[in-house]
Amino acid sequence: MTHQFNYQQAFARNIGWVTPAEQATLRTKRIAIAGMGGVGGVHLLTLARLGIGAFHIADFDTFDIANFNRQVGATMSSLGQPKVDVLAELALDINPELKLVRFPDGVNQDNLARFFDGVDLYVDGLDFFAFGARQATFAACARLGIPAVTAAPLGMGTAVMNFLPGHMTFEEYFGWGDKPDMEKALRFLVGLAPAGLHGGYLVDPSAINLQEQRGPSTIMGCELCAGAAATEALKILLQRGDVLAAPRGYQFDAFRNKLVRTWRPGGNRHPLQRLAMMLAKRRRPGEST
Repeated sequence: MTHQFNYQQAFARNIGWVTPAEQATLRTKRIAIAGMGGVGGVHLLTLARLGIGAFHIADFDTFDIANFNRQVGATMSSLGQPKVDVLAELALDINPELKLVRFPDGVNQDNLARFFDGVDLYVDGLDFFAFGARQATFAACARLGIPAVTAAPLGMGTAVMNFLPGHMTFEEYFGWGDKPDMEKALRFLVGLAPAGLHGGYLVDPSAINLQEQRGPSTIMGCELCAGAAATEALKILLQRGDVLAAPRGYQFDAFRNKLVRTWRPGGNRHPLQRLAMMLAKRRRPGEST
């Protein structure tokens, strides 16, 4: 039997939470996602099922068996294959009408202009330690007036921040500048989740080593990230609902059954953030700068 795709039928169950006119609006939107791994891949598939009509997706990596615990595109059949291609095919299998542009070299200074051309929203899916690419993408969003969403998988939860035109930028909040990577890692970790809900149930602290650029992760965290980021995307694109802009954010932790809204005026310059970073350095003296 041959089945034909029909956009209205495919996304009819969204209606009720969005109007038919709003669903038609989502169909016209273009979202850029850098990174097709733990969070980026599930971001893409979640937003595709929301009915977003166009994507720019970037990743230079291939799937490895170490990705199996958290990356939706990681399977035995995808081992060794480019992540950007595997996720593109999965998204096109959901909506074959998608306008989808692949950036198989990842994001870099040479392709940033093309990556953000005609984009309505940026959703961060980069690896935690991709400092250069993350700094460049968020700087481009600030320069071009493109709203940006980042949702970090921390433990069994997510920490969410929106960087919107006219509000505090990523650089103003985190204060990375030209600091060493170790300092950027610390500032990113502390800045993303001032509430620190995830820290209390880490059973093996040695699993986190910023110097070796490794840390534990869960599929629950990645999927919660995607649900939260897609909701923020919907509110931003439809201009409906309360959108918290940095320095405000929130962290939800399913293991702790807690939701905390955070507010750090001045970002990492805030006294509480300075204290948190100082304490983090004391806990890991070998990793401090």
